[in-house]
Amino acid sequence: MATLFSSSSSLNDLLGELDRDSYIPLLAKLIGEAKYVQNNPDDKEDPLIPEEDLVARHVVEALLPVSTDTNGGPLVVSTVSYAKGRSNVIVEYPGTDPNRAISFVGMHMDVVPADPNEWTFDPFSLSIVGDELRGRGTTDCLGHVALVTELMRKLGETKPKLKSSVFAVFICNEENASVTGISVEQLAKDGYLDKLKNGPLYWIDVADKQPCIGSGGMVVWHLEATGKLFHSGFPNKAINAMELNMEALKVIQTRFYKDFPPLPQEEDYKYATPSTMKPTQWSYPEGSVNQIPGKCEISGDVRLTAFYSPTDAAKKLQEYVDDINANVEDLDTRGPMSKYVLHEEGGDLKGRLEITFDQDITAGIACDITSRGYKVLYEATKEVIGYVEPYADTGTLPLVRDLQDQGFDVQLTGYGINDVYHANDEYCLFSDMSQGYEVFVRIISKLEGDDN
Repeated sequence: MATLFSSSSSLNDLLGELDRDSYIPLLAKLIGEAKYVQNNPDDKEDPLIPEEDLVARHVVEALLPVSTDTNGGPLVVSTVSYAKGRSNVIVEYPGTDPNRAISFVGMHMDVVPADPNEWTFDPFSLSIVGDELRGRGTTDCLGHVALVTELMRKLGETKPKLKSSVFAVFICNEENASVTGISVEQLAKDGYLDKLKNGPLYWIDVADKQPCIGSGGMVVWHLEATGKLFHSGFPNKAINAMELNMEALKVIQTRFYKDFPPLPQEEDYKYATPSTMKPTQWSYPEGSVNQIPGKCEISGDVRLTAFYSPTDAAKKLQEYVDDINANVEDLDTRGPMSKYVLHEEGGDLKGRLEITFDQDITAGIACDITSRGYKVLYEATKEVIGYVEPYADTGTLPLVRDLQDQGFDVQLTGYGINDVYHANDEYCLFSDMSQGYEVFVRIISKLEGDDN
């Protein structure tokens, strides 16, 4: 029998606190699968393709006793798979008003790789030291998978009569962008998430217990310089591809920062940094130290705040390179024999640049900080954590901007530890996860109190 509430405090009391005796055993099962859900299919030597079904199985088993599948409760639990062994799990606690919804989305069932030789404890089994819960995925994101599973289980057990349906969407393949069409983007395309547009969508995959109100866009670029290889004792007969690339990159970066300066709204969103463009990798053909290289490639990325278009940035970079190629002789040189045009008997040989981009160009997100969904998150965070410090950064959340563009009120929060995201010796705190549970309960309570 469902319980009807006259106040949000009674709902808070009914749902109570995070049950440690239930949460820890579930998390232990999930971390025990972490070895098999490492996601790095692009590694040429040791490709890792996760089997998220291993995690999904534990989620479904935890909820089965309070699901419609067993007639034990009201939860509607379904799995959707677009690739073998790689399911998404959608859970619904039905409300009475079909036009109201609250959703928790983004808890992903894959993890980044972990090398046990570089850890001080076993990454693939849960260990507990005081408040610390240790293992790969505790912060990102299996700790959140267990947390939201516990929230849905408690709703199924207590059966409060809610106006809003409460949804949880556990997803596969968040940690890799080269495989597409099997995760939340396909769920949205196929209509599985349509009901979630009837209320705020809380994306649970950030850290430090505060609302993240902005993320970054990203363009990965590769700048190849072609010169002329020759013996270093005869620099007059060479075009040094290294020098060409370094000088060209300096021009490109200078122009980028003029075209993509800091914006006033970045301060409003508390972005930690403005938009940036920088090199991160360097490569060239192997050869002798006495050879001036004829090829050189510098790779890096552009990180943009949500108020700039990454597609526009890529077009600008191409424009810069085209301008340099048309006027390569105007680049700064490095000494009397440094040059980018070689006068030969057969005609002038010019150094040349080519810029290419990775296929996945990601846009950032600026959450709607005027929406009811954000205001409720803000209030609940302040009540539970004791303070609110919204933040933004140029880390990427590739799947989130697409949801916002499709009309979802996406808000971002999470309860892991930012300093150990994708790091060795990953851990989370049970006390943080407990506070996360309480924030979720208060979000539901506050939204239930709304008249419409």
